[in-house]
Amino acid sequence: MTLVLRRGHVVEAGAADGPEQRLSVDVPGRGPRAAIADVALVGAAQRGDDVVVNTQAADLALGSGGFDVVHVNLTRGLDGEGVRGAHVMKLNYSSLQHAVLPVEGPGLHAPLGRPVGVASLHGQLAPLAWAAGRARPGLRLGYVQTPGGALPGGHSRVVRTLRERGLLAGFLTAGAAYGGEGEAISTAGALQHGLHDLGWDAAVCAPGPGILGSASALGHGGMTALDSAHAALAMGCPVVLCARMSSGDERERHRGLSHHTRTVLELLLADVVVAAPPGAADLVPAGPHHRVREGAADLGGYRTAALPDRTMGRTIDEDELFFTAALAAGSVLAAARAEVAR
Repeated sequence: MTLVLRRGHVVEAGAADGPEQRLSVDVPGRGPRAAIADVALVGAAQRGDDVVVNTQAADLALGSGGFDVVHVNLTRGLDGEGVRGAHVMKLNYSSLQHAVLPVEGPGLHAPLGRPVGVASLHGQLAPLAWAAGRARPGLRLGYVQTPGGALPGGHSRVVRTLRERGLLAGFLTAGAAYGGEGEAISTAGALQHGLHDLGWDAAVCAPGPGILGSASALGHGGMTALDSAHAALAMGCPVVLCARMSSGDERERHRGLSHHTRTVLELLLADVVVAAPPGAADLVPAGPHHRVREGAADLGGYRTAALPDRTMGRTIDEDELFFTAALAAGSVLAAARAEVAR
């Protein structure tokens, strides 16, 4: 068996922070260590509870997601009743399958026409949303969380902050991702619901926190950007690709323009705009299905915004290009919305 499940007991239980609760769980042979309970899925825990946790991420000392995850609470987690009337499964055929009410409705709508930003890292979301809001005050920008990183929507404190500050107008989880304000079976369905039914002015598709990676050309979570771009294009939406760039990553494959973005550009089947910060357009190689557009990147303003200013452990000062690229994408996305509105 491949699941690394261990029984332990809760020694500390914090208050639930939205759908997430931080715990300390004592597992024999491993000792007390940090754990997370997805409250919406497995319920809240209390000190002394008997729980089963998945310990693999912490055992592997993963930098992202390196904590134990409550699989089931044996003390108080065996009386769940699910969502009334729900019958469509997420995480289907796994032991964590649960029924949701999908946002998709019958029939297809006319082409949506509103722009969609596509990012490959969750860390790009905050600067992108902030820059879009600065460039076009009042912009109703929605977020569609896709696979590629964390699947539970509750793991992102960034999303909660952006919603509280009005920088995001809504939050949907698509595909295997779950726990948003609405559940979509597909990215296309999420875009239709957000842009048509909820009246978003624009949307951004990006994975949740963390990213899957194997140091290979195709085996990484950034490939979901390709799927998101094609889904948006098929729905009649202009696409602005948020390039993954770095001036501070120690790995050569991510310096300048990351190979994650290069691969997506090589595999695109239709035209998108690639956003670049001022003076960085030459980092993006020419290709048949994209054109580069430079966008404003107010790094000084973002520094004072009290939003996340670290990526992969590096500060904004240690990797300015990462942040300016995401800021440029927000500016270009806002401009694209203005052009559509004319």
